[in-house]
Amino acid sequence: MKRSTASAALIGGTTLALVLTGCGGGAGGSDENTIRVAYQKTKSFTAMDELMKKAKEEYEAANDGMTVELVPIEAEQDQYFTKLALMNGSADTAPDVIYEDTFQIRSDAAAGYLQPIDDYLADWDEWEQYDEGARQAGLGDDGKTYGVSLGTDTRGIYFNKQIFADAGLPEDWAPTSWDEILEAARTVKESNPDVIPLNIYASQALGEATSMQGFEMLLYGTENELLDTDSNKWVTGSAGFRDALGFYQTIADEELGPDPAQALDAGWGTKVSTELLPQGGLAIAIDGSWLPGNWISGENEWPEWEDTMGFAAMPTQDGGGDGFTSMSGGWTLSMGKNASDPDAAFDFIAQALTFDNALMYHQKAGQIAVRTDVAESQEYLDYNPSFEFFSSLVPYTHFRPATPDYSQISSNIPVATEAVFTGQATPEDAQAAYDTALVGIVGEENTQAE
Repeated sequence: MKRSTASAALIGGTTLALVLTGCGGGAGGSDENTIRVAYQKTKSFTAMDELMKKAKEEYEAANDGMTVELVPIEAEQDQYFTKLALMNGSADTAPDVIYEDTFQIRSDAAAGYLQPIDDYLADWDEWEQYDEGARQAGLGDDGKTYGVSLGTDTRGIYFNKQIFADAGLPEDWAPTSWDEILEAARTVKESNPDVIPLNIYASQALGEATSMQGFEMLLYGTENELLDTDSNKWVTGSAGFRDALGFYQTIADEELGPDPAQALDAGWGTKVSTELLPQGGLAIAIDGSWLPGNWISGENEWPEWEDTMGFAAMPTQDGGGDGFTSMSGGWTLSMGKNASDPDAAFDFIAQALTFDNALMYHQKAGQIAVRTDVAESQEYLDYNPSFEFFSSLVPYTHFRPATPDYSQISSNIPVATEAVFTGQATPEDAQAAYDTALVGIVGEENTQAE
């Protein structure tokens, strides 16, 4: 999963009104001498704020008379999407440059929020440094490019080696099935009832974090996926979907996870990374590769993390297939459709993504490098000891379906996980509700039962 004048824009009433009424009057809500940049900022994610402040200073120094208006949206991921959509709803408030999740690009491009940047990329010397996967990340349904990748990520398992040692579990723990994860959580619970044994995101409040860091880490370790890539149809009634929900049910029934009141808090993800893991309140966390970036420096610095935390690959359900699984995503810098001066907007993007700036961001955000020169930089490799482990998960990783309707479909996954985790529905009933919603979104002709 972060992110001034206008920052409280989307949070507090007075500033929100200021932003929505516009600050200048041109397209994008500003004149051609102002570039409005919207991005995410949270207590546990400040790397983008640091990058944007640095790029603003550099850009304004090199472009006399130009002003960069930073709009850090202080909200968790789904709330960020909602508030960004509010800004994009009017040409007067729409940003010129947008911090854009790759899974939103196709839908936002189709909705008319973004404009293609292929002509600019053709003349940008830095573009040759980006690998093919990174170039694909910014594509819309029309084959045009709508964003430049800021990096990618993987997901795995964090575990507290001291808590494990106290419970008689190995320091080099490497589970080979879901059952082994659950068994370790049971062992921790018995050894130390004051510690949360296992966290996997379950709530609607955490939105895509629940879908991707949670449910899809399970589903893509089964024989099923959300979208059948051979038929290009969405899957209903799969055993894998049901079994993934069953994993949540086991955690809830055996009280191996957080209390539902904790797990349903919109700030739970931040609390996991900045409080529970550093303070020894959580034994096992299924989460993203970016977490150590919070601990190396800044307000969430945790010098002991290297000695405290162990890493393990997420096993498939029963150790079959490739044996392990992961999920990957990433974010881009994109240009708003209503940018007052598209040339200036792209120049700012290019300034934000120079080698030095990309290196700084990859380090502080815990990103897997997508630029060849950064990936090969010894400074990058030496900065974060976890980079090697999380990069090793790339061969096992999966990507979310790159379709315009994925965002709408995905929003129904946390509905299912939360219902099961809170005991409001069985896995079978939650799956049936998801299937009904899915058919309503894509049409029965675009689904297949398994």
